[in-house]
Amino acid sequence: MVCVISQIKWVELKVGDYDVPDGLLYTKEHEWLKVENGICRVGITDYAQKTLHEVVYVDLPPKGKVLSQGGSFGTVESVKAVSELYSPVSGEIIERNDKLIDVPELVNQEPYGIGWIVVVKPSRLEEDLKNLLTGTAYAKFIEQYVKKK
Repeated sequence: MVCVISQIKWVELKVGDYDVPDGLLYTKEHEWLKVENGICRVGITDYAQKTLHEVVYVDLPPKGKVLSQGGSFGTVESVKAVSELYSPVSGEIIERNDKLIDVPELVNQEPYGIGWIVVVKPSRLEEDLKNLLTGTAYAKFIEQYVKKK
């Protein structure tokens, strides 16, 4: 399957029922990162949103908040659980998806599209990227993770 978001195409990997676009980078905490013209769009993965089930609230951080890679920057709440959001990169939040305030279920509907959460202006991008997983590596991680359950 080939997907298009922001006019960039990538191959969609599948692990069971979970989609893993192979053009993004991932954390082991199930956030994704897309580098676009030197800035980074961040969201949660298909695995994360399906595990949470119905998302009912997203605690969005304010613009200007400074993040550290791996640090918590908010939460996603579902009917099932509350899950922390962890930043894939260090930097400053320059945009947040305010649509999620009124329509948090966008995270479930399109986690890699209109369900994105924040945009970060990275402060040490090259260094931080070394700590993230490629789509293929994340797919293997999910496969191992799912087998353990």
